[in-house]
Formats: sequence, structure tokens, C-alpha cells
Amino acid sequence: MPLTHFNAAGEAHMVDVGDKVVSQRQAVCEGYIEMQPDTLALIMAGTHKKGDVLGIARIAGIMASKKTADLIPLCHPLPISHVELSLQTQTDLNRVYCQTTVKTTGQTGVEMEALTATQIALLTIYDMCKAVDRGMTIQGVRLLEKSGGKSGHWQRDSA
Repeated sequence: MPLTHFNAAGEAHMVDVGDKVVSQRQAVCEGYIEMQPDTLALIMAGTHKKGDVLGIARIAGIMASKKTADLIPLCHPLPISHVELSLQTQTDLNRVYCQTTVKTTGQTGVEMEALTATQIALLTIYDMCKAVDRGMTIQGVRLLEKSGGKSGHWQRDSA
């Protein structure tokens, strides 16, 4: 299958979605940020001097999903109908897990919006906690599932 963001001459271009059918579209992504146990404890206790780390990260992720077309040059601006961003502390793994669901009714999918929201939420946690833990690591950011459009439903294998 050819890359869609290049024309016949090999030049980058924005894909024409004008003839695509409007459909319900959804994407679900995940990722996590690993950190020192003390950093995670600080987040969970809500005593971080910068405030509610997870609440601020959630809002940052939602805002980022709406700005994806401003950040990724060939993305279409989309009317997002719903963003759900869940941040869960996992003490056994010393990390915060993020799962993001983005929905729209349109002519192109919202995978990039969900991936962007996940990344920015995790980057916000890093930014807010870097003074106490510069060794945090963002990992595992990936698409889990997408639905809608000509290609239909896709789901990552659980293996």
C-alpha cells in the first residue's frame, strides 16, 4: 500500500478527503510514564507544589487533541465530538498509565488526535515533576483501536 501523504511526483501533500463518506470515527491510544516511587507518591498524595498533576495533564491532553492539525503539518482540522483521557497510577510499576479515546463524525480518522493527546498528557506530567525526577521515561505510546471509515475497525493484537 503506498504512503498517502505523497503525490505521484513524491511531493508531500494533504490527502483529499472530500469524496470520503462521513462516518462515526473513534481511536483509542495508550502510553505511560515511568518514574521514581517517591515521585509517584507525590502525585498520588496531591502535595506537589505545582498542584493537581493528573488533573492538569488531563486538561492538557484534551486541549492538545483539538490542536493536532496545528502541530502535524498534513493533518486535517477535525470537529472532535468527544475526548476521554484516563490517567491511572500504577504503584506496582512506578508509573502513570494514560488511555485516550477520541471521537468525531467526519471524513477522516482521529488516530493522530488520540496519539497527540496521550503524548501531551504524559509530557505535562514530565514537565510538572521534572524538578524532582529528571529520569522519568515516556513509553508505550501506541494506537490500540480505531473504527470508522473505509478501512473499518482495527484492533491491536493482545499478544
